[in-house]
Amino acid sequence: MPGASGALPSASAVWPADPGRSFRYRLGPGDRLRMSVFKVEGYAAEVEILSDGTINLPRLNSVPVWGLSLDEAQKRITSLYSRYLRRPLVYLDLIAPRPVRITVVGEVQKPGFYSLTPQANSSSLQAVGAQQTTVSSAGWPTLVDAVQKAGGITATANLSDVVLIRQGGRPESPKTSFRFDFLSTLLGQSQTVNPLLMDGDTVQVSKLEGVTSNEILIRAGKSNLSADAIAVMVVGEVNAPGLKQVRSNSSLTEAVMAAGDLNQLRADANFIRLLRMQSDGTVASTRLRFEPGATLGSINNPALQNGDVIVVARNGWTSLNQRLAQSVEPLGPLLNAASLYNILIKGP
Repeated sequence: MPGASGALPSASAVWPADPGRSFRYRLGPGDRLRMSVFKVEGYAAEVEILSDGTINLPRLNSVPVWGLSLDEAQKRITSLYSRYLRRPLVYLDLIAPRPVRITVVGEVQKPGFYSLTPQANSSSLQAVGAQQTTVSSAGWPTLVDAVQKAGGITATANLSDVVLIRQGGRPESPKTSFRFDFLSTLLGQSQTVNPLLMDGDTVQVSKLEGVTSNEILIRAGKSNLSADAIAVMVVGEVNAPGLKQVRSNSSLTEAVMAAGDLNQLRADANFIRLLRMQSDGTVASTRLRFEPGATLGSINNPALQNGDVIVVARNGWTSLNQRLAQSVEPLGPLLNAASLYNILIKGP
């Protein structure tokens, strides 16, 4: 089995140039089938595969078909009817495929469980328990469709290590893993495929480790694998604080500019704090300097993630002046903050 040794095979080693040629639909609970026997009355039936993987057919009663292809199921039904009919010609059609239920985990905005419903001219994706949303794709649902439905990748997603884990035709069948390198494709270095998904698939997007180049961040942020926009909170000494919608993989500088830039009279450009929620529920706090000319991904201009909070501190003079104003407020208008500052700091 691929991946049994711990090393996953590359996509090019597993998938042919046309992934549709390797896509073999396997029947499962929820599929609706139409069966008939040529020139034999009373044998036609429209059935749905039950939760135990069987269908009920005239004279045969329960027939297990879970994990079979349509051809294999037709051959099994033909063999069973051969007990009662001479050379039966059985027709078997899939009239309504079941939803493709998948799991998306790792570096995506909304990891979780999704149900992808294939349709004639488009594929609509629906989060479990949520209102259905149509994704701009045609035909059978693909890996990219699943990543898009999960909100797109995060700023720390490793697009060179996207893994598809596929269950066999039945729950007890072994799993097979396939690795895809979408980053090389985005950089124009190689080609990969966008595989069709099957019921029970798991899509896993790995996390980047170490320093990421500016080009990679920009290419990934502009791809359709990224979220259209992320929400960040910018508070403190900016001209228009609040919740801001910025494009995926935006830099800290872009978010501050979206908040109207620093308040030049009050902001401390050397004291910017970035707050980020971690996967374990803790909040990481990083102190930065505001450097508008810094490249994306540098220490003082990191790529942002959905839910980040940027706090712009107040400069020392403004903070001192406010404290002085508050302290002299009960003394009346004759002694203001400026005069008290002169008395305490400069002396008589």
